[in-house]
Amino acid sequence: MKRALITGITGQDGSYLSGLLLEKGYKVYGLKRRASTENYENIKNIKKEIEFISGDLDDLSSLIQAVKLSMPDEIYNLGAQSFVTDSWSQPVYTAQVTGLGALKMLEAVKQVKQDARFYQASSSEMFGRVIETPQMETTPFYPCSPYGVAKVYGHWITVNYRESYDLFACSGILFNHESPRRGIQFVTRKVTDAVARIKCGLQTELRLGNIDAKRDWGFAGDYVKAMWLMLQQEKPDDFVVATGETHTVRDLVDAAFSYVGLRWEDYVVQDPAFMRPAEVDLLLGNPEKAKKELGWEPKITFQELVEMMVDHDLEKYSQIT
Repeated sequence: MKRALITGITGQDGSYLSGLLLEKGYKVYGLKRRASTENYENIKNIKKEIEFISGDLDDLSSLIQAVKLSMPDEIYNLGAQSFVTDSWSQPVYTAQVTGLGALKMLEAVKQVKQDARFYQASSSEMFGRVIETPQMETTPFYPCSPYGVAKVYGHWITVNYRESYDLFACSGILFNHESPRRGIQFVTRKVTDAVARIKCGLQTELRLGNIDAKRDWGFAGDYVKAMWLMLQQEKPDDFVVATGETHTVRDLVDAAFSYVGLRWEDYVVQDPAFMRPAEVDLLLGNPEKAKKELGWEPKITFQELVEMMVDHDLEKYSQIT
């Protein structure tokens, strides 16, 4: 039986990935912060099948102990301070957990189990003020947030450990991937949650920042399959994971409101308070390498994703109205 250790297991990606690995017959270990305030809602149906180990990405000794206890064949480093907006108010914490956390996890692998296969969750936010469109594995990084900068460090230290210590270490440069399990602070879930509340008479408006920003949005359940595929290859490498299609926040809003028979113009208010200090205007990934070498392709369309998320939130609020 293969063994996998996942950091960030209670988050959106960790929950889908742990479910996938359990289906494939893995023994799954999840890193649990000692002073955890984590919500286990995303994994409530499989929580009993997961073995949790106390640890923290900011504490190397705890990561070494977690690797010793789990002795994993595969490690997926999904843990991070992952909300871009908060990275401006918490830049040091973001750097420590999102950036140096990757280094500490790699160091634990190097010291305890060098034959473990390691996955680093890189991000399209590393491209920031994009140098070329679409973005691919060779596109230069130009991050526009403390989060993006921290992810660039995590990405390059993974490459460095791969080349310096011959570790099987991969980075998945994932573009925006969403689901009903996405946190409410992210714009996709903020929109679908508000649409459901407005439809149920619980809210009257939705305040947003830049609705012209363009993103490459896919379904998180599809993207975790790419993570797993990266660690099944003969040689470690880095891959862009994306749909190859871009939509504006306006498109997202229109799709969500239209789905419930409402005009978004009647409810959406642009609020400068939600504008980023340095906006990333366009992210569009080129997933050709992942398609060719991993045999991976996204299954869920943008429209299907929006409808899935709206349906989830409608069901939640219809029970209280």
